[in-house]
Amino acid sequence: MLLVVTGLVAVFGVNAARADDPDIFGDWHPDSLNVNGWAWDSALKTFVRNKPGSVSADPFQYKYELQCHLGGGDFDADCLAAAVDCSNGPDGKAGIPVVWLKAPAGVPNPTWSFHSGPTCLFDPRPADLLPRIAAMIQREFQRLPISAGTSTAQPSPNTLRGAETNFFASAADQEFDITILAQAVHVTAKPVQYAWSYGDGTSLGPQTAAGGPLPQDRWGEKTLTSHVYTQTGDFPVVLTTHFQGTYSVNGGPPLPIPGQGQFSSPPQTVSVWRTITRNYADTCLQNPQGQGCPGVAPPPPGP
Repeated sequence: MLLVVTGLVAVFGVNAARADDPDIFGDWHPDSLNVNGWAWDSALKTFVRNKPGSVSADPFQYKYELQCHLGGGDFDADCLAAAVDCSNGPDGKAGIPVVWLKAPAGVPNPTWSFHSGPTCLFDPRPADLLPRIAAMIQREFQRLPISAGTSTAQPSPNTLRGAETNFFASAADQEFDITILAQAVHVTAKPVQYAWSYGDGTSLGPQTAAGGPLPQDRWGEKTLTSHVYTQTGDFPVVLTTHFQGTYSVNGGPPLPIPGQGQFSSPPQTVSVWRTITRNYADTCLQNPQGQGCPGVAPPPPGP
């Protein structure tokens, strides 16, 4: 049995795991099951069938083959003994164990290569399941415990009023396995943009630049992510990282998650100090009681 899908994984169900059972949703043929392609409609916020002659943005086409299938009606007996257990599907229905293959899209009679699996295909029909998962995936993406990463200030934890304070972000790709509508969904989140709230009413971003560390002898230089505080005090700095994601259903090919997820780090306190410059005629060796010398009380703070 063969399923060919261009640009999107289709999830099908059976009432039993037998390979010769025709109780499969879709257009049944004795030796294959073909389904029209689907595409994401950003205006409708759902999947729609591709129009005739439309071209998918995905460079691959996909198909599944039954796990352990040797061709025709033959199966590998040793493989079947260790095949994926698809008996405990949603709504009490069984599934079929499969592996996914891929090939360049639009190539007739292509050479297929392994993509992923083995995994199970379960009910319900793709016309019911895929649009429902697509409608939910952005909300579920935002709910994931994605780490926004960390924001570092230079100098830190204390910086100077009127000087450039360099900030830079560190965030990593993250992967999650979740369940949506009783289907196994694998999500990958990649940081793509960064925004800072500096705690003094000003902000920067979102922008693609994450910034980077400076050697200490260059602290105070202006960078793409630096900020100048005009007042002294303690300021809570919050980093918000924007992630783009992909998701795959039941081990199928990755699909883009529309939009971005935004995740904020806990506030990081930066203390802004002021500088005072005074000129002295003597050194502390010449005048041990001079201002700034060890053991001498500092002058009262000025304006």
